[in-house]
Amino acid sequence: MFQAALFLLVLTFCQAIDITKIMIADFSFGRIVANGQTCNNDIKIVQGTLVPDWWRKSGHNVEIEDLQDALDADPEFIVIGKGQPGYMRITDSLREHLSEKNVKLIEEPTPKAIETFNRLLKKGRRVAGGFHVGC
Repeated sequence: MFQAALFLLVLTFCQAIDITKIMIADFSFGRIVANGQTCNNDIKIVQGTLVPDWWRKSGHNVEIEDLQDALDADPEFIVIGKGQPGYMRITDSLREHLSEKNVKLIEEPTPKAIETFNRLLKKGRRVAGGFHVGC
């Protein structure tokens, strides 16, 4: 009986809050808060899942392999937060790949990219994101 009541409570909670949509609540240099979790390293958000400690194959360059999980999720948009001053770069091969897949790439300094990501998410768009919290 207790388990059934607990299940109904959890189900009601999950229906009231769309747990597939992770909003980014806060950002400062070296720190980002998403889904109530504070992360001190770069993150990705793919299909409503927070992927902490996002490391890229080539440091400040984002390549196809670095976003393969996001690409597999078939997003309309991929939003890249390039760091506070915007030093992170998208490789030409990734740009071409996204264009071929008709995925719109939005790359902005991280504070602006967070606003864009949250706005698209609120509109119900299929969006994935990668956010650099440093330079």
